[in-house]
Amino acid sequence: MNLTLWIVTGLLAVAFLAGGVIKLIRPREKLAAAPGGGWVEDFGAGAVKAIGAVEVLGAAGLVLPAALGIAPVLVPLAAVGLVLLMVGAMITHLRRHEATAIVVNLVYLALAGFVAWGRFGPESFTG
Repeated sequence: MNLTLWIVTGLLAVAFLAGGVIKLIRPREKLAAAPGGGWVEDFGAGAVKAIGAVEVLGAAGLVLPAALGIAPVLVPLAAVGLVLLMVGAMITHLRRHEATAIVVNLVYLALAGFVAWGRFGPESFTG
């Protein structure tokens, strides 16, 4: 179970890190022009950058505390934060009638929920 959690955590971290970095470095107009990027029209440039920063911090929070052995309780808390972020993303896409994006958000939500569930508990990092 521990190996499965690490694999899922790593994949989530890579996905959120990549998405967050893209939101941080690309202008809002380029994000809006990309496929599936219409949601940025509902947010200002600062809010899009903030969402990107939250994604990058969430990715770091999924891996670094456990890998460094410093406050590993932050891992499930980061996963819960990403679950909440995905709930917000699903609400945004639901308002925009973007069903495909909702499915993708639901998959990320389920994976982050799995990490949160698996990492809470006294023996969550043992084999």
